[in-house]
Amino acid sequence: MSEAIPAARERYIGYSETAERPENAELTHVRPGTPGGEYLRRFWHPVALCSEVSDVPLLVRVLGEDLVLFCDLGGRYGLLHRHCAHRHASLEYGKCEERGLRCCYHGWRFDVDGTLLEAPAEPANSPLLTRVRQPAYPVEVRNGLVFAYLGPPEHRPAFPVYDTFDMADTRRVPYTADYPCNWLQITENAMDPVHSVFLHTRVNGPSFNEAWGEMSVREYYETPSGFYYTNGRRVGDHVWVRVHHVVLPNLTQAGAVRSMSGDTPRYFGRPVFTRWVVPVDDENTRVIAWANFGPRTDEAREEWMSPIGIEIIEGGEPRTRPAAEAIRKPGDYEAFVSMGRITRHAKEHLATSDKGVAMYRRRLLADIRKVAAGGAPYQASDEVAAPLPTYAGDTVLRISAPSDDEAFIAGVCRQVAETLSAADPLKGADRDEQVIRELRAIERRMNGAAD
Repeated sequence: MSEAIPAARERYIGYSETAERPENAELTHVRPGTPGGEYLRRFWHPVALCSEVSDVPLLVRVLGEDLVLFCDLGGRYGLLHRHCAHRHASLEYGKCEERGLRCCYHGWRFDVDGTLLEAPAEPANSPLLTRVRQPAYPVEVRNGLVFAYLGPPEHRPAFPVYDTFDMADTRRVPYTADYPCNWLQITENAMDPVHSVFLHTRVNGPSFNEAWGEMSVREYYETPSGFYYTNGRRVGDHVWVRVHHVVLPNLTQAGAVRSMSGDTPRYFGRPVFTRWVVPVDDENTRVIAWANFGPRTDEAREEWMSPIGIEIIEGGEPRTRPAAEAIRKPGDYEAFVSMGRITRHAKEHLATSDKGVAMYRRRLLADIRKVAAGGAPYQASDEVAAPLPTYAGDTVLRISAPSDDEAFIAGVCRQVAETLSAADPLKGADRDEQVIRELRAIERRMNGAAD
């Protein structure tokens, strides 16, 4: 597209754009009682890594709430409001015991569900033991992450177990990444495949490899639980179809990173990360996730096992670089944080390449308003037997027909997407085998061979 040259008196518009615009608070605010906060509380979220929980309580902040996470000496995890129900001393100074957590101030002991087990300075028959409860939330532990549900107990969904939780021959490495900005500007990046072409390749050189710099053909699909999209491009004699999957509100999965150049056949590769973008509060976010290393993602190399290695895979460039390096080769972290603590949507100018971002925002807003009106968000874990199917990963088909026509690439992408969704009724290895078998059949048909 050629660059438009405005009339001379309209070329410099800085002064007219100095007024601050209001936040899109309905989407971005997460504290208790806000529309977005009440919506987010209807889902399970990871709140910490198991490795962060020691023999003393851990102070965590999630959705604007200050909480204390602990593991008692019996191996049970509990998540309590920070301040003791007695006199409000912080339970971060509590003592983990065989059953429950004891407050340091007056010795009140609480079970993982908030039950008051002991008030040692009170009579044995004190009504406090049945009347007082410490506010608590239910927790689940999976693959080194501690998850919690912070919403109304009567609306608690079944804990969602996805098919990527237990991939065979996979080494899972839990990790976290902190961002001083609103959760939405991180999550919606997963619906923006175009940024990889420029941020990770063309502008300052490749973060991964040159193939990422080819403009792709994009097709978006909406599902009851969120979105997935295909991101297709030709690489020599191959068509590389990369599939991203976003499960509302904040689970994102994409394909391999370091091993993908699109020039080697792969059939239903799987995501290298399974991550949740968890709001700490309105202006801070913590990604809590695990990286998946194995033959269907990126192979486990020792250099990727370090915190810096994970940062490179997760965001293109390390977050912990000196500022002088980041200014010359920014990555996802710099893009997210440079938008401000909460980006003002009213000052944006969305384009056709932002289709995925616009779709995500519209759906998120509709679901937030549905909950605010007394409705319920779709919960796949209450509707579909576990494990829940996911779509993220890489498929590379060797298709020798020398066509990089967009319609041709889009047609291949649609066949891949249809193959993935058609296998949803199957579970585990049966689903994988069905998808891989059909992808190979597509490859043969595209090369003129009979099935």
